[in-house]
Amino acid sequence: MLPIIFSCAGTTLSEAERKLFTRCQPAGFIVFKRNCETPSQTKQLTDALRDCINQEDVPILIDQEGGRVVRLDAPHWWPAPAAVSYLQQTSDLMEAARLAEADAKRTADQLIAVGINVNCAPVLDCPIPDADQVIGERAYSSSPQEIITLAKAAIAGYQAGGVIPVIKHIPGHGRALVDSHEALPVVDASVQDLCDRDFLPFQALAKSVPWAMTAHVIYTAYDTERCGTISPKVIQEVIRQHIGFEGVLVSDDLSMKALSGDVVTKVRDSLAAGCDLALYCDGNLADMEILANSIAPVKPISFPPNIS
Repeated sequence: MLPIIFSCAGTTLSEAERKLFTRCQPAGFIVFKRNCETPSQTKQLTDALRDCINQEDVPILIDQEGGRVVRLDAPHWWPAPAAVSYLQQTSDLMEAARLAEADAKRTADQLIAVGINVNCAPVLDCPIPDADQVIGERAYSSSPQEIITLAKAAIAGYQAGGVIPVIKHIPGHGRALVDSHEALPVVDASVQDLCDRDFLPFQALAKSVPWAMTAHVIYTAYDTERCGTISPKVIQEVIRQHIGFEGVLVSDDLSMKALSGDVVTKVRDSLAAGCDLALYCDGNLADMEILANSIAPVKPISFPPNIS
C-alpha cells in the first residue's frame, strides 16, 4: 500500500489514472467539486476508484463540512449550514447539538449514496478574535466546551449514517493569523494557553473518532521551525501523548502553500514526522507518478472501525 491519499483530475478516471492507481495501490482517495457533477456520475467515479484497489472498504474522502466548505452542492445535493450557524439558530446548546447531529446524519446519508465513506469534518478548531477567517464560520464556537458538545453531536450523526468523521485540524488551527492555503501560520502562544484552550476539543474527542487531520501551523512553544504536519515533536508529544489520539493521522493537503519544497519532500517529511497517511489533493498526474515511484509502500493499515 502506498501511504498516500490521491485525487483525480475530473469527473471520470482517465486510462492513465486508472493504470497508476491500480499499479501503486494508494491508501485511499479524496474527491472535490471538480469530480462531482451529479449523484449518478459521482457514484460511477467512486465505483471506478474502488475497482482500482479491488477493496470494498477503501477510504474515499471528501470535505463536506457545510457552509462554504462543501464539495457536493445544490441543486443535486443538500448542503448543511456552516458550523457557526447552530448557536445562531438557538441559544439552547442541547437543541443546537440536536440540529448538528441531524444535519450530520443527513449529510452522511448523501455521502454513502454516492460511495463516499469518510468525511473530513467536524472542525474542532477554537478561533481567537483576530484570527484569519480561513476557519471563521467553520468553527462551531470560540468556546472549547461548546465546540466539544456540538462536534460530539456531529460525530454521532456521521457515524449513525455509516460515515467515518475526521476531526481537524489537530492540534488546533484557531490562532492562525494567515490562511495556511496561502502561507505558513506561526502561533506563539504558550504551552499553557494551548493546553487550556486549543487542545481541549481534540483531547475530549480523541477516543471518539478513528481519524484526525493535522494542521499546517508552527507552534513555537513546541517547534520553532516545523509546522505540526511535519514536526515529530508536535505529533508525538502533543497529538499522540498529550491529546491522546491513537487512530489514523492524515496530513492536511500537502499541495497547500504553507509547506515549501517539492511534493516528494513534503510527503516524506509528513510520514517521517509520524503521519500515517499523506494527503495529496491537486490531482496532477505527473506529481502522482513521481510520488508512486519515490515513496516506499508500507504494509496495509488496519483502519480502525467507525467508532460509535
